[in-house]
Amino acid sequence: MPATPAWPPRSAPRLFVDTPVGEETISIEGNQAHYLARVMRISPGDAVVLCDDATGEWACEVKETSKRSVLLEPVRKLREREAVPDVWLCPALLKKDRFDLVLEKATELGVARIRPIVARRSVADKLNLDRARTVTTEAAEQCARTALPVLDNPVSLKDLLKAWPEDRALFFADELGGADAASSFSGVNGPAAILVGPEGGWDDAEREAIRAHPSARPISLGPRILRGETAAIAALSIWMATAGDWHHTQA
Repeated sequence: MPATPAWPPRSAPRLFVDTPVGEETISIEGNQAHYLARVMRISPGDAVVLCDDATGEWACEVKETSKRSVLLEPVRKLREREAVPDVWLCPALLKKDRFDLVLEKATELGVARIRPIVARRSVADKLNLDRARTVTTEAAEQCARTALPVLDNPVSLKDLLKAWPEDRALFFADELGGADAASSFSGVNGPAAILVGPEGGWDDAEREAIRAHPSARPISLGPRILRGETAAIAALSIWMATAGDWHHTQA
């Protein structure tokens, strides 16, 4: 006798929604409805997985579809909202496409918060926060996160350092050198953040200000000078492998 197919199937569309998911039916509208109905071509009886960044992940059944809305009925909770490692990424703003890559990959890697900064050599000084949140949300949907990273408005390096919480270690990726990143991360117990510079690197005054901060811990990401987006991805990867949640496995 053939086995009953798993429900929801692994191919079921995943979406983050603003409405808390529970026992009530949920109406999906706008671009998300268009995506489900026109792109994914769902129909009544199909499964959609919803996350609300609060209660967790839910398997829902499609009840009705139309040109402008999709009605979903929650069937069962699949997972609680995940607990992500308490690590922030503080990346200097880069060119749009390169910073989009940082936002996307930082989300996939499991960062808890992204705090963009404006450095003296940054080629950009503004960020479209709504668009940036779309990038992080789509990345979270793709990699099956159940918790969205917090995304802040950009601040100057001076303001970041001035308001830095005393209990959070600030690992400073310095192209001029520092302690080995993997060794530095592996000994951390508590909140932490990683500071990564712009395309042109830090200037001398910025480097001096960062190194003078009591929470700063200069680190090296190897013998080569990395682009800003590469440094961010590399540093977070090392963090997750040594102090994060990569060692957690699922049956």
